[in-house]
Amino acid sequence: MIVEACEITVRRGGADVVRGVSLTARPGEVLGVIGPNGAGKTSVLRALCGLDPLVSGQVTYGGRTAQEIGRSAFGRTLAYLAQGGRIHWPLRVAEVVALGRLPHGAAEADAAVARAMAAADVEGLRDRTVGTLSGGERARVLIARALAVEAPILLADEPVAALDPYHQLQVMELLRTGARTGTAVITVLHDLTLAARFCDRLILLKDGRALVQGPPSEVLQPDQMAHAYGVTVETGVRDGEPFILPWRRCGVPRPLQETSP
Repeated sequence: MIVEACEITVRRGGADVVRGVSLTARPGEVLGVIGPNGAGKTSVLRALCGLDPLVSGQVTYGGRTAQEIGRSAFGRTLAYLAQGGRIHWPLRVAEVVALGRLPHGAAEADAAVARAMAAADVEGLRDRTVGTLSGGERARVLIARALAVEAPILLADEPVAALDPYHQLQVMELLRTGARTGTAVITVLHDLTLAARFCDRLILLKDGRALVQGPPSEVLQPDQMAHAYGVTVETGVRDGEPFILPWRRCGVPRPLQETSP
């Protein structure tokens, strides 16, 4: 299912935090949303899933608005993994993951929960209460809950933020695998190398506006990174895949030992 945002603007606290942003996410691809703090990344995702009202513009899902789809069906159409999600009830892990099946009722609940828990590597945690989990374990449980929806659209806001390197790679592989099976995946990322390796396309935001969109090789150019983030970058290729490292803040002199002959 194609997700399209056309010239969307979101206002919060009297200020426009998203300004005329347009994007398209297609089945079979991972669209990465990148940009510095305060660029509007989370606000874009919240607008895409209907949590933040639009001042102007429109979002459609397979050519229909959320209102046209209807609340019940919309819950099966889109799964949203919020940034830094919290769980306030003393539920067991399996119960939290099962919440992802609520839009479906009882249909194939057990099988879908089992698939999601296996994919997110939380099967061994199923009987623990969420209050006993580490931050990274809790993050993986919330990822499993989103996967359990088995929706054609998945929005993930900084899904690897609390994870160790092993599980960061695992989650990004999950998102890419989900896309390859027909899901439209939109994810907010801060790690530019993960964005370069795992995203099919990127949209770079700054001050609520889209600066550039396209393949990672076009978006992650040094001049654009300097403009958006205020940093220089080092780039390369390993095992046929790109990496990009923020190297130095723009305008900051190099250390003396690096400038000496």
